[in-house]
Amino acid sequence: MKRNLFTYSLMFFVFYSTQLIGQAQVSGLITDNDGQPLIGANILVEGTQNGTTTDFDGQYELSGVNSESVLLFSYTGMESKSEIVGNRPIINIQLQSLFLQEIVVTALGISREKQSLGYSVGEVDGDQLRRVSQDNVLNSLASKVPGLTISQTSGTGSSVNVLIRGLTSLTTDNQPLFVVDGVPLANSVNNIGRNGDRNEVDYGNAIADINPDDIESISVLKGPSAAALYGSRAGNGVILITTKSGKGKDLGSFFFDK
Repeated sequence: MKRNLFTYSLMFFVFYSTQLIGQAQVSGLITDNDGQPLIGANILVEGTQNGTTTDFDGQYELSGVNSESVLLFSYTGMESKSEIVGNRPIINIQLQSLFLQEIVVTALGISREKQSLGYSVGEVDGDQLRRVSQDNVLNSLASKVPGLTISQTSGTGSSVNVLIRGLTSLTTDNQPLFVVDGVPLANSVNNIGRNGDRNEVDYGNAIADINPDDIESISVLKGPSAAALYGSRAGNGVILITTKSGKGKDLGSFFFDK
């Protein structure tokens, strides 16, 4: 009886010691995509309640893990990550922002992150323009960009008046500059012609000739800071239209590509 009790005690001690040896402590640093420490980031052992958060320096320490434990790293506004502990006592993690994919086309076709801009830019994807068919693609922009006013001068096929943040001049038509694949395009609303001796006809804007199915995206540059690179012609703002065939090309590529 004593021998059996001793045997069972020894087996329990070996098993318990093995469990203790298997458990370890892991630590590390959690940063954002710019390398700055993240305060209050969450670290959790998958499938358990065992977890912790980072301190003011972005550092963390977590005990009660083993080589097979999976650590879940998360932070508000950041893409979550998971890592297997393995034999690593130190695990440093860099979390990427969820908003890095918000890229907009700015002046001269330059792509930049929306959050890095110091001015307002409205972006409309080509798929949004094709949901409801319009005789003029400008009508499809209505209610899709803040600060943009769209109105048709008369009936179907007539010119479409576009105002960015209201009227800015009493002597011009206040139309923004239109740039299609890097090429400026006149889009006046004063396209009145005569049909016969007395009848006047509005023949519409030049933009009406663009097929909405050919448009990749439209960017609306608001204010003088956004449109500064286009000069005085862009005093009323700029509407950049990128077609599917012109996507990824700059102005020079249209002349030098073979």
